[in-house]
Amino acid sequence: MTRHRVAVTGLGLIGPFGADPGASFDRLMAGESAIRPYIPEPSILKTPVPAVVCDQFGAEAALGRTTAGMTDRYAQFGIAAALNAWQDAGLPTGSPPQERVRGSVCWGTGLGGTRAVELAYFDVLQKGRTRTSPLLIVMGMHNAAAAHIAMRLGLGGAATTTSVACASSAIALGEALRLIRHGEAEIVVAGGSEAPLTAGMLLAWDAMRVLARGDGDAARSACRPFSADRAGLVLGEGGAALVLEPYERAEQRGARIYAELAGYGASCDHHHLAQPLATGQMRALRAALDDAGLATEELDYVNSHGTGTVEGDPVEIDALRQVFGARAEAVAVSSTKSMLGHMLGATGAVEALITVLALARQQVPPTAHLRHVDPACEGVRHVAGIGQDLALRAALSSSFAFGGSNAVLAFRRHVSTH
Repeated sequence: MTRHRVAVTGLGLIGPFGADPGASFDRLMAGESAIRPYIPEPSILKTPVPAVVCDQFGAEAALGRTTAGMTDRYAQFGIAAALNAWQDAGLPTGSPPQERVRGSVCWGTGLGGTRAVELAYFDVLQKGRTRTSPLLIVMGMHNAAAAHIAMRLGLGGAATTTSVACASSAIALGEALRLIRHGEAEIVVAGGSEAPLTAGMLLAWDAMRVLARGDGDAARSACRPFSADRAGLVLGEGGAALVLEPYERAEQRGARIYAELAGYGASCDHHHLAQPLATGQMRALRAALDDAGLATEELDYVNSHGTGTVEGDPVEIDALRQVFGARAEAVAVSSTKSMLGHMLGATGAVEALITVLALARQQVPPTAHLRHVDPACEGVRHVAGIGQDLALRAALSSSFAFGGSNAVLAFRRHVSTH
């Protein structure tokens, strides 16, 4: 069976810095944080919490009034990111050609349309309404984004949705890799989106005592992965999409190739619902390298999961140290959650996009606010404060989820032969 190489030819991002992936990457390189104090509306919260909000996004402007009116915010992020990625890939819009029947969607979300559902509950419980919107089911379902993307782009292959907490969109990208690699799809729009900034979600995460705190200017530096004074994670919203296709197809149509999605590894800690385990993460890291045919000596950068929790960060660094051995101190590591927050099910796609741009630009964005590394997190090359220009051959993007699910994506730099 032919094993196709997989090219990344389109990028779409909806984030706190806007919808331009390149401009957003520039701001990450500068160490700019998008975290700010936030209170959702409607809300029973009285005190702001640090969060990352996509203030610049307008659903009607991006998607039209009809689509905006029948979709949850998470799906709106996803559809807009997918349309942007499709356009960035130089693919035709309008009436879909017949060959798009071999096009697929692989999407990831941890929560789906939780905002639509929560707003409906507010209407019933606080406003005394006895009916909810007849669109609530199709707005709240986890596969809404994938369905809308397939309809908008005329993609008639499989439209699947993966919901594996914080590993959701990384696993979606891994499954998309397999579809292309084994000839089951000619093109795949893959990614993830999340809109978790509701009162209920913030209260639930706060109850677990893992949310960072900080008001005013202090909110910007509230998420400090790997730092000795780290104090928890910050929730964010947004979405990202990558267009994947076989290398030979991309080259034939003269597409711009950002990077190669070369490998994917997944594992389960089979240990604890919320406590990470280094041995489980190591299995996923090694599986991704093996799947990509990469030796540890070829790997130059890891976009880490790095949430900023006291328990999670040292486990991740321990796994990297054990996988890379003596070479671990030469591998650049950073966590862009320090600036973008944790987008839960969307975070794997957003960080995969950042990793692709790191390879394309030969630049590594930093872990912002990292001034004093926790001794338990030493042993790797932390990129702190602002980004660095580095020669990169290959990179990993790691996502580790509650439930013990781990997913790692391996990307290889594209070197043009023309």
